[in-house]
Amino acid sequence: MAKVEIYTKAFCPYCTRAKNLLSAKGADYEEYDITMGGPKRAEMLERAPGRTTVPQVFIDGKHIGGSDDLAALDRQGGLDPLLAA
Repeated sequence: MAKVEIYTKAFCPYCTRAKNLLSAKGADYEEYDITMGGPKRAEMLERAPGRTTVPQVFIDGKHIGGSDDLAALDRQGGLDPLLAA
């Protein structure tokens, strides 16, 4: 199974939607809560240049994007192969 990382904030409905999709796919993920900022927020900004919103999803180190990007990838049939890698 692929390594999935997701940067989130508390009370973020888009974060919840992305996590629900990943869970529905049976994917385990490592969640980084950046609600209070800190080094993980700086890490996210470095890994996803120009993207300041959450969630930001990475699969095996590849930047997927936010919740809408993840859902679009799933609709196109591209999410399952990445998760299975």
